[in-house]
Amino acid sequence: MEQLGLVAAVILATAIFIPVSGRINLPWPVLVTVFGILLAAIPQVPQVHVEPDLILPIVLPPLLYAAARRTSWRQWAANARPILLLAVALVVVTTAAVAFVASKVVPGISIAGAVALGALVSPPDPVAATAIASKLHLPRRLVSMLEGEGLFNDVAALVLYQVAIAAVLGGSFSPGDAALKLLLAAVLALVVGFVFGWGVTRLIGLLGHSDPRPQVLISILAPTAAYVAAEEIHGSGVLAVLAYTLYSVSRPVDAGDAQGRLTTDVFWSMTETLVTGIAFGLVGLEFQTAFQALDVPWTELVGETAAVVGVVVGVRLLYLLPSVLITKRFYRKLQMAALDDALRGQRESRRLQRQRGADLPIGWRETVVVWWAGMRGVATVALALAIPTTIDTGAEFPARNRILFIAFAVVLVTLVLQGVTLPSLVRLLKVRALDNDGDEAEAALIERSAQAAAEALNHLQDEVDFHVDVWDRLNAFPTDLLSRLRPQLSGDAQHGIGEDLKLNHAQFVLGLQRMLTAAREELLEARSERGVEPDMVDSLVRRLDLYSLPSAPR
Repeated sequence: MEQLGLVAAVILATAIFIPVSGRINLPWPVLVTVFGILLAAIPQVPQVHVEPDLILPIVLPPLLYAAARRTSWRQWAANARPILLLAVALVVVTTAAVAFVASKVVPGISIAGAVALGALVSPPDPVAATAIASKLHLPRRLVSMLEGEGLFNDVAALVLYQVAIAAVLGGSFSPGDAALKLLLAAVLALVVGFVFGWGVTRLIGLLGHSDPRPQVLISILAPTAAYVAAEEIHGSGVLAVLAYTLYSVSRPVDAGDAQGRLTTDVFWSMTETLVTGIAFGLVGLEFQTAFQALDVPWTELVGETAAVVGVVVGVRLLYLLPSVLITKRFYRKLQMAALDDALRGQRESRRLQRQRGADLPIGWRETVVVWWAGMRGVATVALALAIPTTIDTGAEFPARNRILFIAFAVVLVTLVLQGVTLPSLVRLLKVRALDNDGDEAEAALIERSAQAAAEALNHLQDEVDFHVDVWDRLNAFPTDLLSRLRPQLSGDAQHGIGEDLKLNHAQFVLGLQRMLTAAREELLEARSERGVEPDMVDSLVRRLDLYSLPSAPR
């Protein structure tokens, strides 16, 4: 009961700090973490205890699913180069650097244990970074970069972590065996993810969309089930969740199921906030536990902790600077090739087509912001808490308390120090989004949906003999659609179908719903196209879904 009270207190703090953070320009995960530390410092507050075996299956699947459903397989493919450079390669480099330093400065830690420490502190947390990025109006590509990095670096770090932990438990570590296990875990995870995606998609289709509750319930169960199934056959649970999610969001959906989409979106938005708040609250609560579990004074760990923190922060900067230079050189060659293609009379360079939608090169100011936004958070906490207490022989996990202390210190230093100073750094470097950032792409999507609505109405005219008044009002809908989704595209935001029709209501509703469905289908089809940002499409579809609800104006 006491544990439940602590969870309730953290949830209440999350609800309070979310609006407060917007007023003081601090990410709310930082405030929740500080709250957890202060709460743990009260003598009357009991220590929190979470079973290590339950941490990863409970925390990671919903967070991974909630983040991955905002992207698409096509977007991942279009941004494969920056993702591999920033999310995967940087994780490997950071893990190796931390493991090397930790093996030298942390007493009693094994090579595999040092790799596990490096893996769990290597992935930056996208929640804290994007929570403040949205308040600071950073360029869209920077926000997308941070979110994409946070999603895919979790996968890379978790696979490395699991291989290292298995080596500690078994008592031996072989790079060759680790690489083979890594490859096998990835293959098994992809198989499990796609099988679950195929099965769940068809199950939801059989259940229909008349009631959104079964769809939401299945979406709760499926990510965790995919994670557990992959882990049972020694695959990567997180990669299975990612594969399942990308498969699910890439399948054709019922464009007319507005209520189901809205219900699912609201549920997962709340679930992500809830799990994230509890995880960051655990950072503060467990930090006190890590203090008390040490068998030496914490002052003796300052040197080794500072060394690991320095490596985590320094390696990111040292890696980003040459990566940006290489990327700039690559794009310069790409532009020259595109110019050559144009001179040869080709309408559009195939090279540019392949790279459309990929993150553009960034200057040194944006590089510094991306570097300083690399705050550690939920994944690091979950992995640290999930470290087993004993190994296969029954002995204690080597240097477990030191690893926990160092991991929590990395989270606190990066989250609090970088989180508090990031707004000032952004203002100092003047890295802000332009007023029209993304406007051109959004306008093109809106015009496509309006055109699809107009074409649907013209096709319907061959089937229905519309009353002239109904036809006039329905014919005004594409213009009304433009004004509702983006008023600046239409000179008269009030024009259209705002008033209820008293005559021929059935005809009007039929035509309206047919056009709304066509508009949504066009947007949902665009979601899987190269260069189209899924979150922009989701935002437009959500507005159309709200418009089509029974309570919406007709």
